[in-house]
Amino acid sequence: MNPNITLLGQMISFAVLIWFTVKFIWPPLINAIEERQKKIAEGLAAADKSQEGLARAEEQISELLREARNNANQIIDQANVRANQLIEKAKHDAIAEAEQQKAIAQAEIESATFRAKEELRRQVASLAVAGAEKLIHRQIDGSTQKALLDELAAQL
Repeated sequence: MNPNITLLGQMISFAVLIWFTVKFIWPPLINAIEERQKKIAEGLAAADKSQEGLARAEEQISELLREARNNANQIIDQANVRANQLIEKAKHDAIAEAEQQKAIAQAEIESATFRAKEELRRQVASLAVAGAEKLIHRQIDGSTQKALLDELAAQL
């Protein structure tokens, strides 16, 4: 066996193997690798988009929370103002009602005082006439007695 021929045969078989690998095995392998690279790139791009979307959603959520807190604070402030207004109105109404009741009571007191004074005048006049009757020892008729009572009541 000649080592040159063996070497030449190995070189030819190696060249055929390289040609066969480059022609039939390498292209599908390269295509699979490129397709996998595309899928990975698309996945990374989708992940980046998702991250951006998540960041935007978090910003929107924080903005909505700020608005909700502001609205809640405004509603609470309005409720406090309204409560204070209602309290002030109730106080004002109570004071007005108390003054009205006081005025009514004062009018009733004045009316009762006037009636009591009139009754007292009549009684004093009756006593004066009764005392005068006893002094005079005679009976005064009804019309004279009434005239005397009216005259005494007017003087008192």
